[in-house]
Amino acid sequence: MLEADGLKVSKTFRDSADLVVYEGGCRELLEQIPPGTLQLIVTSPPYNIGKPYEKRMRLEQYLEQQREIISRCVKALDPRGSICWQVGNYVDQNAIVPLDIALYPIFQSFGLKLRNRIIWHFEHGLHCSKRFSGRHEVILWLTKSDRYTFNLDDVRVPQKYPTKKHFKGPKAGQYSCNPLGKNPGDVWIIPNVKHNHVEKTAHPCQFPVELVERLVLALTKPGDWVFDPFLGSGTTAIAALMHGRKAAGAEMVPEYVKIIHQRVQLAQHGRLRIRPMGRPIYDASKPSKSRVKPVQIGAARPTLFELDSLLLAGHAS
Repeated sequence: MLEADGLKVSKTFRDSADLVVYEGGCRELLEQIPPGTLQLIVTSPPYNIGKPYEKRMRLEQYLEQQREIISRCVKALDPRGSICWQVGNYVDQNAIVPLDIALYPIFQSFGLKLRNRIIWHFEHGLHCSKRFSGRHEVILWLTKSDRYTFNLDDVRVPQKYPTKKHFKGPKAGQYSCNPLGKNPGDVWIIPNVKHNHVEKTAHPCQFPVELVERLVLALTKPGDWVFDPFLGSGTTAIAALMHGRKAAGAEMVPEYVKIIHQRVQLAQHGRLRIRPMGRPIYDASKPSKSRVKPVQIGAARPTLFELDSLLLAGHAS
């Protein structure tokens, strides 16, 4: 195990590590993890559409492969833990199969309970000519039991009408909304990572950090293990480490493993550029002159409420 700038990094699973990056398949890494260790498993698995890092197979084979991996994940999950499986569509002869619908019976067969089917909406993607262009994907949030971690106050967003008050009854004149902000709901509008995104790497399908941050903050506590069986460019690890959690994951492509370590090193030295959580969606009619500031592992980012205050003051970055 290596230690650099206070961060303990291991190539195999060790509970004393802060970050585990296993170069290989997730099955082998999951065999190293004791049952009940992981608080949050969040991933975006290959969609079986022929990307460079995957081998296309029949849908039935793909679902069976996913079943095997999911079964190992469930075994490693803490009784109060959560699984967040982010997927899109499998396309076969121009017909789509929503993978969340295809995968749900598998999760259900292991006794997991679906808490939300979160819609992740974004504005950019492939332009279709024979059907409406896809502009959303789905996150299935499932728990192992009815006793699970959910920190709603940590992910509240600013109220639309923060000064609204009750106009009659015993609470007349009092504010009618939660002063900490509102529940973000189950439709999340977060830009996807395309060529001009500040987080873009050589990986063709990477998470935006903001998407994973919300899950990490809502579903874990500091010091908990966050696991990604398909680590890709390391976004899950970045989001976890930024907020004082431990991160583990597997990645089979050597080029992507290098990217993971590069991004972690940049974050350690405060030089990793990330789109701030809660930043307003870009509006071409109102171009912004603000710049994205780098983040640093171990340094707290502004909360959504602090960010909202900055926006009101005209100093948002």
